[in-house]
Amino acid sequence: MQILITAGPSSPTRVYQFTSLSLVLSAVALIVPLMGLSVALYHAVVLKAAQEQWPIISDAVRFVERHEQAQRDHFVRENLDAMAMKVGDLQARLMRLEAVGERVAGMAGMKPEELKKVEPTPPGAAGSGRGGALPALREPTRIGSFDDMNQLMERVQNLSDRNADVFTLIESRLFEKRLEALMIPSSAPVANVPVGSGFGFRSDPFTGRPTLHTGLDFPSDTGTAILAAAGGVVASAGLHPQYGQLVELDHGNGLITRYAHTSKMLVKQGDLIRRGQKIAEVGTTGRSTGPHLHFEVLVEGVQQDPAKFLAGKGQAPQNVAQAPTPAR
Repeated sequence: MQILITAGPSSPTRVYQFTSLSLVLSAVALIVPLMGLSVALYHAVVLKAAQEQWPIISDAVRFVERHEQAQRDHFVRENLDAMAMKVGDLQARLMRLEAVGERVAGMAGMKPEELKKVEPTPPGAAGSGRGGALPALREPTRIGSFDDMNQLMERVQNLSDRNADVFTLIESRLFEKRLEALMIPSSAPVANVPVGSGFGFRSDPFTGRPTLHTGLDFPSDTGTAILAAAGGVVASAGLHPQYGQLVELDHGNGLITRYAHTSKMLVKQGDLIRRGQKIAEVGTTGRSTGPHLHFEVLVEGVQQDPAKFLAGKGQAPQNVAQAPTPAR
């Protein structure tokens, strides 16, 4: 494109030639500053109008701000509602887990006062300086803001920590009970052998006079394996004038088992023994009329009826004292 400019009849004609690119650049160079100036003026006017509360402009600004705030509040509300539903579901699961924990604690033999020790100390109560979790949630909490959400999350976390402590305590108690069960002599010391002579008064095989038989006799062939009735530690293993070769196991809490008249002892004092471990072999050493195992259970040094331990429910086996047997 060309532009011809003539000042007069005698003046030379000036020719200006423009390309499409130069026209575009010229337009941009003119429009950009104008737009910047317009934006600056607009913001200056709008800000001034908002600050000085001009009748029309300030109303328009407040309308725009309210609209934007409403959109933000709607977005936040939708997200809070979604988060609240998830946290509420988690809360319900934790409370069901809490109920299960209390039932299992009862099955483990724990008393309610033991569980109360896991409950947090209310803020402001005596001794609250020790620390602890907030009270567990019992009812759904209304969520109205992020502060409410943070408090709910904190309480759910505290409930989770409390349940973890309860299950740790239950696990510890069950482990204790398992150890106690392992230390109670409830396994037969000789496999598949009926009891020949039970606990109580009987005629002494040597004198014929009534005497107290302080254990159970298991008649067996010489060399039959003798098994530990429970886990424990070998308290002694040696020769006794009446019991012959005698093994004593200490199971703790004042509980001792004796295995008498053995032909061979396979353990020594101080050995750690597990339930069912072979500790000796049946024999007829000491004051005995034939090969058998004389088995005793002592609590605090006093002989008890071993049949009650072997039965597991405080009842003697039906085969006790059913047949004569070699005896001490």
